Amino acid sequence: NPVNSVVPAMAELYKKKGLDPLKIVGITTLDVVRANKFVGGITGKNPNYINVPVIGGHAGTTIMPVFSQDKVAATIDAEKIPDLDKRVQDAGTEVVNAKDGKGSATLSMAYAGARLGKAVLAGLAGKRRVECAYCKSDVTDLPYFAQKVAFGETGITKVFPIGELNDYEKKRLEEAKTQLKTEIDTGLKYAEDNELAA
Repeated sequence: NPVNSVVPAMAELYKKKGLDPLKIVGITTLDVVRANKFVGGITGKNPNYINVPVIGGHAGTTIMPVFSQDKVAATIDAEKIPDLDKRVQDAGTEVVNAKDGKGSATLSMAYAGARLGKAVLAGLAGKRRVECAYCKSDVTDLPYFAQKVAFGETGITKVFPIGELNDYEKKRLEEAKTQLKTEIDTGLKYAEDNELAA
């Protein structure tokens, strides 16, 4: 998925023009929706009342659900978490395979897009909303990262820290960051070599 490179490229190009790089937001809501759905399936709870933050990026191992930060997900046996983590990472492929290569997760993508759009529009209308999104960030040593953000009247008004992680998640964070760094660097290189048109 190009989000991990395109967002840094565009945000840096915005910065070069004196524009706010936080106006460029990568949607990672689909990963949150999938994590919530899978947790609901395992626990028998309604996914509408589950909110697993998904941090890192939006491709493969960079997708990092933080199950320990949701009260329902935190009840799942620790030995099930690595497989659940992998399932969230590979959910798009799972759908393509289920459709025998003849389609992708269009409905879930539409739902996730609507959910993020609703949060952005509510924020612009003065009703602060929190969602996970991929954007310019200083919560880790990487310049771009997906984490919870607050949407307000000017767009992203706050980038939240990633919060407490358990030992499994700390290890996964390092793995996610290693892969994400190479994808961010691709975007930064593009921005270095290009300019936005006037």
